[in-house]
Amino acid sequence: MQNRLSQENSLYLKQHAENPVDWYPWGEEAFAAAEASGKPLLVSIGYSACHWCHVMAHESFESDYIAKLMNQHFICVKVDREERPDVDQVYMEAVQMLQQSGGWPLNVFCLPDGRPFFGGTYFPPEDRGQGLIPWPQVLMRISEHYKRSRAELEENADAIQKNIMASTLAASTGGAQGSWDNAFLIDAANGICGTHDDQYGGFGGAPKFPPSMTLNFLRALRRSAAVDAEPELGERIDSVCHTTLRAMAHGGLFDQFGGGFARYSVDPHWLIPHFEKMLYDNALLIDAYTRGWLHNQDPLYAAVVEETIGWLEREMTANGGGFYAALDADSEGEEGRYYVWTPEEIDSVLGPTEQAREIRLAYNITAEGNFEHGSSNPALVDADIGVRDKLAAARAKLLAYREANRVRPGKDTKINTAWNCMLIRSIADAGFYFKRPQWLQRARKAADFIWDELTEQQDGALRLKAVYYAACGAQVDGFLHDYALAAEAFLAIASKIDVLESGASARYQARAQACVDSALCYFEDPHAIGYFFTAEDSETPVARRKEWFDNATPSGNAALLHALSGLYALTGAGRYDRALRATLPAFANYAQKVAAGVAHALEAVTTHAIGIAVIKVRAGVSLEGLQAALAAAPWRRVFVQTTTDEQSADYQVCIGTQCLPPTNDLSEVVEVL
Repeated sequence: MQNRLSQENSLYLKQHAENPVDWYPWGEEAFAAAEASGKPLLVSIGYSACHWCHVMAHESFESDYIAKLMNQHFICVKVDREERPDVDQVYMEAVQMLQQSGGWPLNVFCLPDGRPFFGGTYFPPEDRGQGLIPWPQVLMRISEHYKRSRAELEENADAIQKNIMASTLAASTGGAQGSWDNAFLIDAANGICGTHDDQYGGFGGAPKFPPSMTLNFLRALRRSAAVDAEPELGERIDSVCHTTLRAMAHGGLFDQFGGGFARYSVDPHWLIPHFEKMLYDNALLIDAYTRGWLHNQDPLYAAVVEETIGWLEREMTANGGGFYAALDADSEGEEGRYYVWTPEEIDSVLGPTEQAREIRLAYNITAEGNFEHGSSNPALVDADIGVRDKLAAARAKLLAYREANRVRPGKDTKINTAWNCMLIRSIADAGFYFKRPQWLQRARKAADFIWDELTEQQDGALRLKAVYYAACGAQVDGFLHDYALAAEAFLAIASKIDVLESGASARYQARAQACVDSALCYFEDPHAIGYFFTAEDSETPVARRKEWFDNATPSGNAALLHALSGLYALTGAGRYDRALRATLPAFANYAQKVAAGVAHALEAVTTHAIGIAVIKVRAGVSLEGLQAALAAAPWRRVFVQTTTDEQSADYQVCIGTQCLPPTNDLSEVVEVL
């Protein structure tokens, strides 16, 4: 028998619709049931592509015995973290306070009003000698303690709520460094580079996540006069970025036969990932590899960008222009089964040929295997890019076989506004710099979809939705990062679209302004620094939070800095400059102590400090030469826009608040940049 989740739109919630657990979706019905019954809430959070979410579901939530315990003692609520990041953020912070760690599945026990008092992540169904309390025991202990000592748990919930509310304050407002100094950027870069794994790339040990935002900050800072004055730091940044990008491109984190990146590596070598593919990771990595290619024209980076966009077009493209959210880690009940190979499988597809032998050698597919059951996850062990090029036809055959003969991982077809906007930004840049107009046009199509399907006008103001489902359209009121990243996306289109359609940039700039103006209104804190994650009129659990740190995606406040700086460069409007400068001090303490955690904000500050370039090109002048010149230089944040205004020469460059004399000489433009 299906439970209430069968009526939901989220794939993750539908995955639990057949559970014997009497799940509620997040909402007033669940809170009312908890209040009426006197039972505590059990809020269980995950997402459709999460491997360990599936494991706990199969082991515990599909068990009649365990479900009976859950139903008897709790009002059970299932939440898709990708649909309700506001709920996930609050409860993740609570669990991190309690356990000093977090992750998914996230299981949180709450008072009937939603305030958490205990929680954890994965729990096994029985004692396996791993130090993890079995889920049935957790359920019974919590239930009994709630009945005997509810007042104590209410005290716990009060303390947790107060801590969560306190954490919304920036560290700089709590007595730490309270003003911003651009010198913090150099200190941040030195600190980040000091934690780099020079042998295998990345930062820290396993598990390793792709550090796209960190690399982008370092790349942006590399163009600064401050780094030019410290050549050792410049060389160090080059080494760090190149080592990490090459390591990820060679490793098993990258789908060597099909393109696209998995979520993270479970080892320090980038060899074995958790195999789910998330839209946001690939959006950020396209950006990082495009900028890497601009720096050194490495053909491997170009191949990674092309093949990742190829995967997105092949497997993740939705009708209407958006992109789907994720591919599952599992297929046929096993993680990674779709992606791994044995030597026998290679030979069966390619035949007992020299080509098959070369593929096995180049991608380390051995009889012993590097994964489970003697299988191997392909990783490119040959450093010679020529070997990779030589084996392109063989890789294509293996991909075609994989797609035709294996059971594909499940696909989450929700269209997430923030993630799509990150991808729009990266594909727009890639299309411009790699001279692939079809990519730029694809980014534009997605941006138009966001505008047409996920925004609406209410009382003369823009409202943005967070997710879109084919069956029911736009859902869930947008959060700060939706508005800020949408503004970034529209600005990215505005910065390059005149290459395809002269004058079209004005339309996308106006859309970006509408998003930012609404964000400044809906999410403002009139009493303290920074912007809330949820709007004032939203139903926020426990407390309205402010998001300072990047996680898998940029923080809302960091993304807003990028949008504000871009609009200020384009318009000179003081309100954008004031909002930016008012927010910067929030990151002062973090830049000095946990720089990698605020890398997207640091990149925004860096590009703003160096000066965002706006190149105004007289209408009718070809942009081909300018495009080629920009593609031959390291990345810099640049807007290229044709203008019908009176202009005495073909080009005029404005950097920050300074506009230089117009010129007909393209080489002068390049020299200035």
